[in-house]
Amino acid sequence: MIQFKFRPSHERGARDHGWLQARFSFSFSDYYDPEHSGFHSLVVMNNDIIQPQGGFGNHPHDNAEIFTYVISGELEHRDSMGNGSVIKPGDLQYMSAGDGVHHSEFNPSDSEKVELYQIWMLPNQKGGQPIYEEKKLGKDQVKNEVKILFSDDGREGSTPIRQNATFGFGQLEEGHSVLLQPDQDKPNAWIQVINGSLTLGDFQLGQADGLGIEKIDYSLPIKAEQNCKFFIFRLSESE
Repeated sequence: MIQFKFRPSHERGARDHGWLQARFSFSFSDYYDPEHSGFHSLVVMNNDIIQPQGGFGNHPHDNAEIFTYVISGELEHRDSMGNGSVIKPGDLQYMSAGDGVHHSEFNPSDSEKVELYQIWMLPNQKGGQPIYEEKKLGKDQVKNEVKILFSDDGREGSTPIRQNATFGFGQLEEGHSVLLQPDQDKPNAWIQVINGSLTLGDFQLGQADGLGIEKIDYSLPIKAEQNCKFFIFRLSESE
């Protein structure tokens, strides 16, 4: 039987470190909520604001699929693979940490904040060479549809990742809709609204709201009540 798990934005965990204001959909660091400690292989959904000249110094990761989406401002990235770039609004960065990688993230502006999502997914295989990729998700890239950006098998031109999951990006104009279809291999879904608002069944989701859906066995319409952008993850039962 289909089950829903609503995560309103105002109920998320919060920390203010001065240079960083963070909101946590799931348990993270010293914030713990036993009712919201990840959703299947999706374990981090952080909505961060980094103040001018603030950032995360060089630090390690391993065995994590890491996605960073910039909403506003610019984020400077450097890593031990030799990548160095500035991620701009609408850009989405993917880094598979594999058997180990170091990186830093910094707001180079003297006056503008950076708002972003950082998302972590557990891999279903240990180790391997680290991987890095960026995707542009401007207004003309996705329109009134959900585009699969990352997947287990590279379907529809997506980038293969180390997990039996898909990561889609939706952009709908007011009044438009798409269907969330059943998938026996990935019967669970998490929807995270970036901005605007949408409805799914009896739920209305606004900016930064999240909704987990388990055991999807019939089609569910996702309808834009306002122009909206959102992430949608399809997840298997096992990690």
